[in-house]
Order: sequence, then structure tokens, then C-alpha cells
Amino acid sequence: MIRNSRCGCCRHTSRSARKSSSGSRRPCEKSFPTGCPRCDDPGVSANRIDPGAKERRLLIAVRLSALMESESTPAIDVHGHYGEYIRVGDGSLRDRLPSADAAEVARRALQANIVVTIVSPLQALLPRFGADAVSGNRQAAADVAGTPGLRQYVVIDPRVEETYRQAAEMLAQPQCVGIKIHPEEHGYPVVEFGDAIFRFAADQKAVVLTHTSEANSRAHEFVRWADEFPEVRIILAHIGHGLDGDLAEQVRAVERSRHGNLYADTSSARSITPGLIEWAVSEIGAEHVLFGTDTPLYHTAMQRARIDHADLSDREKTMILRENAVRLFGFEEDPATLPAAATPA
Repeated sequence: MIRNSRCGCCRHTSRSARKSSSGSRRPCEKSFPTGCPRCDDPGVSANRIDPGAKERRLLIAVRLSALMESESTPAIDVHGHYGEYIRVGDGSLRDRLPSADAAEVARRALQANIVVTIVSPLQALLPRFGADAVSGNRQAAADVAGTPGLRQYVVIDPRVEETYRQAAEMLAQPQCVGIKIHPEEHGYPVVEFGDAIFRFAADQKAVVLTHTSEANSRAHEFVRWADEFPEVRIILAHIGHGLDGDLAEQVRAVERSRHGNLYADTSSARSITPGLIEWAVSEIGAEHVLFGTDTPLYHTAMQRARIDHADLSDREKTMILRENAVRLFGFEEDPATLPAAATPA
């Protein structure tokens, strides 16, 4: 029988509060829905069943708010590529899936609220030991100019003099914002060619993004050039990647540099290791960590989510996702509103 009665749990008077068959008041949490408007509120009932629920809901709300704030940051990806990935060279799935043209790379970035992606052409890096850096740079100049949301690294192969001439010309154009080197794909020990590379970069006052840490490009080897050429800013790619499984190579190298001009990016698949990005920030500070995806080799949104969901402060996330790159590359305008760069002459 439904009648005016007092809820046995919260004492709220309601026509629809129910009684047990014996006439005693039934605890509302034992018989949802109760008909009692107060007890049927999920927040109230959760607090009664679990006294700690309110605090946990508050914590979740705070974390969700922080996540939404991080996700709203228009990010800058300092480590991207585009083009055909050639590892096997037989058109297999292993080659097809990590391949994407410039427009597709930009589309994936925009889906993850990445407004600028700085790319080097895979044509200039692959196949291993057989890439044509000169042709790749030339093609990238045209492709990047025609693709809003992209900026260009010019690739230097120090054994090919023409790539230095290209770099000098292209770095004078607004769309080309730095130099990319890859000792592993081009097949040279950086210890033999680093003096020439970084002397050139110093003359250009350029940012250099380099692959690390494999046999030809151990992260610690770059400390000497960072110290010798303080006007050069060097980004060590792939936090956590190491030939011998050492997760700390890039971070330890940054720690050893004297002038604060050595940085590391998050573009390694190792970045999904729990706590790795957070540990890097604790060791070298968020100001020395830059966001990179290695697109299209890795899933763009996944790499973005790793930073958005990191156990870091909002300020640290914003520095990694955006502010460090704005400072490092000298973006004077808001990258979200930068016009498409002009085609180099």
C-alpha cells in the first residue's frame, strides 16, 4: 500500500516511500529504486553505502576537469613524418600501415587537437642506407607549403654536400623551422660527422632534431656539441628508447648538458611505459620535455593521450604540449592561427 510515510533510511517523508511486508521501514539502499526521491538520488545513496564515495567523486571531478583543460590545449608536435614507409619494401602491411601522405598526417593531428606538426619526409630517410635526402627535401618543401598545419625539418645527410646547401636555403623560409638528422637510417656514426653538422647548425642558429639512441647515435654523444655550441638547440628523440634497453639515456644526457640547450621528446613507443614521462619530468623538468608523436609510424591520438592522462600538473602538460615548442622554435604568433607557409622560391 502506498501512502504518506517516512523513509526508514533517510527519514524523508514521501507518499512513495515503501515499507516492508512486516510494516517496518526498509533501508532504502537495500531496495532500489525506493520511490523515495532523496534516496534514489545516486549521489546520496552512494554516500550512504560508502562514506568515502563523496571524496572519490570529488577527486574524479577534479581529475576530469584537469583532463579537459589539458585536452583543450592546442598542441605542437615536434616530431612527425609523412610519406611512404619502406622497411620491408614489398608493399606488405608492415610498410603500408605506417605510411601516410601529408594531408592524412595533418588530418590525424587535427583530430587530436594538434595544430602544428613539424615533419621530415620519409623519402629523405628511407629505405635504410638508400634514401635520397635531396629529393625528399625538395618534395617536402612543396608538400608542406600546400598542407596547413605542417612545418618542415630539412634533412641533412652529412655525406651529401647538397643537403647543406638545401638547408641553408630552406631555413630562410618560414615553413622550415629546423634540421633533422638520422645517423641510423643514413648509416654514419654521429661521432665522425657531428662537428660539421653542429657547426653548420650554430651558424644557422637552428634547432636540430636527432634520432637516438642506437649504435650510431647514443644520446650521451650529443652532450659535447650542446656544450660546444650553446646557440644550437638539440632535441634528443624518443625518451625511453635505447639500444641496450636503458630507459634513461636521453634524460641522463639532458642532465649532463651545461647550457640548458639539450631537450628530449616523447615520441618513443616506450612513452607508454607507466611512469616514464612523469619520471623524466621529475629529473629534468617539464621545460626540457617536448611533445612528439613520430606520426604516422605511431597512433597520433594515443601519443597525445599519454600526455593528457599523465600524472603531471596542468602547467607541466601545457609546457610539454605547447609552450616549450613555441619558445624553442620562436613561434611569435599563436600557432593555431599561423597562415599556411609560402612555397620557397
